[in-house]
Amino acid sequence: MKTSKKLGIWMNHSNAYLIEFSSEVKETKTITSDFSSQDKQETLQRSESEMHNKEQHKHAAFYKNIASEIEKYDEVLLFGPTEAKVELFNILKSDSKYSKIIIKVKNADKMSDQEQQHFVKDYFTRLEFKM
Repeated sequence: MKTSKKLGIWMNHSNAYLIEFSSEVKETKTITSDFSSQDKQETLQRSESEMHNKEQHKHAAFYKNIASEIEKYDEVLLFGPTEAKVELFNILKSDSKYSKIIIKVKNADKMSDQEQQHFVKDYFTRLEFKM
């Protein structure tokens, strides 16, 4: 039986922390959005619609970077305090490339790195126990 590769991603609209679930502790990978508050202020001074266009473009690139990492896994848990996880989930579900990947979404508060790792470990451990 093939062992499935599992990934937990704590995310908001600025950062995504990718935590691979395995028997050994792995380093958390971070993907950061290019859209900063400075970008927001600069473009907002010119035009609100320009700011929204720039924000959407940068968020799309952010989600695309995360999605390219997700392709390598069989099961993915998206969690975090904002709607970013749901936005990414909807993008992934609309692309048939991700149809064979089990993707779940959970709400979670702001967490330290250690809390994120425990959350991922607890989630996938409980999932294995149920099977």
